[in-house]
Amino acid sequence: MTDIPELTEEDLGRGLKRSQRCRIMQGKIASGEDVAALRRFVGLTQKDFAEALGISVHTLRNWEQGRRKPEGPALALLRIAARHPKIVRENLASAA
Repeated sequence: MTDIPELTEEDLGRGLKRSQRCRIMQGKIASGEDVAALRRFVGLTQKDFAEALGISVHTLRNWEQGRRKPEGPALALLRIAARHPKIVRENLASAA
């Protein structure tokens, strides 16, 4: 049997509310805080999250600050990030 590591304070701090994660997975981004919370959930900095998604840091900041909303393919990438955060981190690692 595999030992399951205990969650750290950092892990708990990155967590998303279930309702928020479900909403994001449906493509219903309510605010810039949803995008910022998703990025923290994935565990990446703004620079790394933007690189993993193939967008500019400026675009990500605009989303997180509520000046713009993700649309089309970007929204699809955020939905994938909410469902499979490990894939986003792996994408960043393979780009390096």
